[in-house]
Amino acid sequence: MQQINNANYPSFYVIGISYKKADAKLRGLFNLSPTKKANLLNQAKSLEIEGLLTTSTCNRTEVYGLVNDPSILINLLCENTDGNKESFDKVAYTFKNQEAISHMFNVGAGLDSQILGDFEIISQLKLSAKISKKYNLLDAFLERLVNSVLQASKRIKNETKLSTGATSVSFASVQYILNSVSKINEKNILLFGTGKIGRNTCENLIKHTKNEHITLINRTLEKAEKLAGKFKVLAKNYSQLQEEIAKADVLIVATGAQNPTIDKELIVSEKDLLILDLSIPKNVSENVKKLPNVELIHLDELSSITDKTLKERKNQIPAARTIISEIQDEFETWLENRKFAPTIKALKEKLSIFAKTEINNQRKKDASFNLDQADLISSNIVQKITNHFAHHLKEDSISSVESLELIHKIFQIEA
Repeated sequence: MQQINNANYPSFYVIGISYKKADAKLRGLFNLSPTKKANLLNQAKSLEIEGLLTTSTCNRTEVYGLVNDPSILINLLCENTDGNKESFDKVAYTFKNQEAISHMFNVGAGLDSQILGDFEIISQLKLSAKISKKYNLLDAFLERLVNSVLQASKRIKNETKLSTGATSVSFASVQYILNSVSKINEKNILLFGTGKIGRNTCENLIKHTKNEHITLINRTLEKAEKLAGKFKVLAKNYSQLQEEIAKADVLIVATGAQNPTIDKELIVSEKDLLILDLSIPKNVSENVKKLPNVELIHLDELSSITDKTLKERKNQIPAARTIISEIQDEFETWLENRKFAPTIKALKEKLSIFAKTEINNQRKKDASFNLDQADLISSNIVQKITNHFAHHLKEDSISSVESLELIHKIFQIEA
């Protein structure tokens, strides 16, 4: 791989926290809302960072960037979230250059997801790249890397069965309900929040429970009504939340608030109530556990659900890694060749100057000199010479550094 951090280039780092070491509460502290993400990107621009993107989901928050020291990325994250460096250091991971590139490929492929094969992160990665581009923080390196990761993810999805069975957070929550609640098709289910996880959960509920007693509530009634119309379920106004909770046997919370949206004061009924909190940060207050009729399950607990689907997915890992290896090799070949480009360009310009000077000298000596033909011939010769140099540099990777130095010295090209 190209040595990104030589005298002229920073290194490529990723810093982050994930479900592997950080619990939901801690992950919530480092969660990047759209406003916090915008502040972070603006700050990165003020630091004259050329390439940076962030991802923040219920399972992980990561910052990828081209910097001279990873502490720059850590400080950006801590200064723009509710977390601090001390908490971050206890559970964080940092990868550099080759390892950072491999990490992004694994994340994009669903190999690093809390539920193996969950591809929900890929849409987040695509959106993050789009946002970074708006801030002029998606340089050629990052853009090529993200596109390569997207390509690998698409091929894995199409060519393997790694995502077969759709064992996502939303699917896992429905599986838990099916295993925990008897006669689920007769129970009242309330879904609070109609974002992506809420929509997926609603779809899985209808598909797997055959329940006709599903009610949707969202802070924006129009969004709830739109989703309810699609799936032919009920939509209620946010002002009716407490009333609908009282009727519910199962409450699924998939809101995206920064603070709890459900607490024990909203629960007035004494009948059994199963609450599944699929939100990061947690949107259901821990105080609901004080109520004897309430069982609270957070998405961290849902990931422990292992079934036949997950076992089958594990068998697909080698095939997925083969695809990743192939596309990662292509990316690294591009990256390796990229370091030769400035020298080859400078060499071509130098040779063109030599040719132009000699052509001018010959034209002065010969009145019948054919300038057009001479320009064409010299241009072809210059191109062939530079092609030979480029081929040598690409093929002879062991001595490429020495070859570059020699070219610079012989043709007096500035480094």
